[in-house]
Amino acid sequence: MTAGPAHLAITPVEPGGPATEALAAREAAALLPTYSRQPLALVEGHGAWVTDAEGRTQLDFLSGLSVTNLGHAHPEVAARVADQAARLVHTSNLYYTEPQVALAERLQRTLGWPDGKAFLCNSGAEANEAAIKLARRHGRRRDPDKTRVVALTGGFHGRTLATLLTTGNPDKHAPFQPLGEWVTHVPHDDADALAAAVDDDVCAVWLEVVQGEGGVRPLDAAVLDAAAQACARHDALLVVDEVQTGLGRLGEWYGFQGTDLEPDVVCLAKGLGNGLPIGAIVARGEAAHAFGPGDHATTFGGGPVVAAAANAVIDVLERDDLVAHAAARGAQLRAGLDALAAHRPDCDHARGRGLLQALALDAPRAAAVTERALAHGLLVNAVAPDAVRLAPPLIVSAEEVETGLARLTAALDEVAAADHAEPTDHAAPADHAAPADPAEPTDHAEPADPARAPEEHP
Repeated sequence: MTAGPAHLAITPVEPGGPATEALAAREAAALLPTYSRQPLALVEGHGAWVTDAEGRTQLDFLSGLSVTNLGHAHPEVAARVADQAARLVHTSNLYYTEPQVALAERLQRTLGWPDGKAFLCNSGAEANEAAIKLARRHGRRRDPDKTRVVALTGGFHGRTLATLLTTGNPDKHAPFQPLGEWVTHVPHDDADALAAAVDDDVCAVWLEVVQGEGGVRPLDAAVLDAAAQACARHDALLVVDEVQTGLGRLGEWYGFQGTDLEPDVVCLAKGLGNGLPIGAIVARGEAAHAFGPGDHATTFGGGPVVAAAANAVIDVLERDDLVAHAAARGAQLRAGLDALAAHRPDCDHARGRGLLQALALDAPRAAAVTERALAHGLLVNAVAPDAVRLAPPLIVSAEEVETGLARLTAALDEVAAADHAEPTDHAAPADHAAPADPAEPTDHAEPADPARAPEEHP
């Protein structure tokens, strides 16, 4: 298989323009500067394609960080949301609403957990936060000191204080310390270290079967097995964060279903609402009885409109057999990425599962590749300095996969050409360069990376 026919590439057009610049200026005056954005203002989307404020179209191979699994403006999701919004938008959780119960039943069915019980919230971080509280409640009923969590380096579980501590990235912790000392992190690829870290005061082990923000890294089967055995040995809950991997993204309904794991709790969000803010945990077995009235709550979680959207998402996934479609298109995408890695010296290898893939490069040039991909009409992101993440919607067609590969190839070609270009004639000779003032930034200072999407559980 080729890495994408050349005729599917386009003439590159630099992103941005007057409308984008005007919106960026308005944002700078009104929003806290928590995001490093790409120079792109999006105004419309349909299927796998989006349109920017300058009228240009882009092929979306990021899906809003694995959120718009059914593509943009899916007609059935839009219709059900509009219908529900016209009848009842909000009640709080003081009252019963049918869409919420119907969603919990659909989650039971797709998980294969007839005894599963759901808690619905508003985001992936909230889902992980709820699971932390549930695990601690479950543990303390066994022993008041059974409160610790073991998690993996490279894992990402949210940005609230508790989920931030569970996230395996010390750089994210530093600005917000002290966060506590109840989480132990072990290397993501060390089964023995994981087994040794779990003892009787551990209430849960936390993991993703494919670490999304950690670089799209599938965990080794030995690590997954060590987690399951350690939890069984020490009566701890096995919690699988499926925020990025659930709802068909990996070619299974849930990522753990492609492994030998049987978790006690799963955390969901992202693709569940196809862009509307919703999160969930589902617990089974004894874990399903850890919470009682008043132990956890939310005003907005599981509201009628977002639950209607999530019900539509699951119904469309089932009706159109999109989980199997994601597996097939994922295999096609992976074959194309493997071909790039096999034939290009600037590409090292591909990794991932289903429609969550990464192309690992031979050097930290992912930001440059992402920037040039944008000019070629392709949205991807630098999930690591040396890795480009691709996460097309589950409705992506075979031709769109080939188009994405062709545009990615064109971006790689541009970056490779720039790397090998000779210095320009107007560059100042080194012996005439003025010494840099150590108090001022030099021309070679590393800029903030606008191509790297902020890690988050939206």
